[in-house]
Amino acid sequence: MTADQKISQTRSDVMDPDRARAMQATLGHEPDIVSGDPLPPFFHQLYFWDPQPPARLGRDGHPKTGGFIPDMGLPRRMWAAGRLRFHAPFLAGVRAEKTSVIESAIRKEGRTGPLAFVRVRHDIRQRQALVLTDWQDIVYREDPDPSALQPAAPMARTDETARLAIAFDATALFRYSALTFNGHRIHYDEPYARTVEGYAGLVVHGPLLAQMLMLLAEGQLGRPLAQFDYRATAPLIAGETAEFCWNDGALWARGPDGRQCMEATAS
Repeated sequence: MTADQKISQTRSDVMDPDRARAMQATLGHEPDIVSGDPLPPFFHQLYFWDPQPPARLGRDGHPKTGGFIPDMGLPRRMWAAGRLRFHAPFLAGVRAEKTSVIESAIRKEGRTGPLAFVRVRHDIRQRQALVLTDWQDIVYREDPDPSALQPAAPMARTDETARLAIAFDATALFRYSALTFNGHRIHYDEPYARTVEGYAGLVVHGPLLAQMLMLLAEGQLGRPLAQFDYRATAPLIAGETAEFCWNDGALWARGPDGRQCMEATAS
């Protein structure tokens, strides 16, 4: 996709403190955000919804591709990775504008079949000033072959200097889906997650794992984040205990069997 072919869209929203407090409660924190407070990192996921009627949804519950997100001819969507650059405090109670651009859309042949990679950049402004740039990498794949061998997940590091252990149940996944207006059925429809997309159960949202790592990083740094890069490497299933780990700017989410579910860096 060339520069003059890039697709963009702009949405605006007020950063409702009630929604931010609901997210704090969902994450197990005291809900205390009020208008004018800086929002925690990644809380922009709560805003700029794109509500679509049922006729415009795909089988997975997401808006159908072929609009803003191009149709790459592959049914399974995965949030694979992202990068965030924090330019200024992002304030609760203040209207913000998000401009989203499709930076690239590429289809390739992988070891397990065709893959498509879509990169979206989101620039968020408040009071005319850029406060956040967020790149999102989405991967599209074919439906799984039940007879095919699945590649082994990478094993996570065990040299953390700080660790937080959390298990997300179906209620937590429902609340996170509702607050982010994420209709992907793998997070609340277990028969669909198992029989159509081939998971072992309900899948914990990749952005929720990234959210927990960002909060851990901010706590360890003792200041707001300047940048955060992350990559999903294996699914975490509802009910499994994840260990969110830190060591000198490196972070990872470790599943109960030692597999690495996500890796990240923060500064």
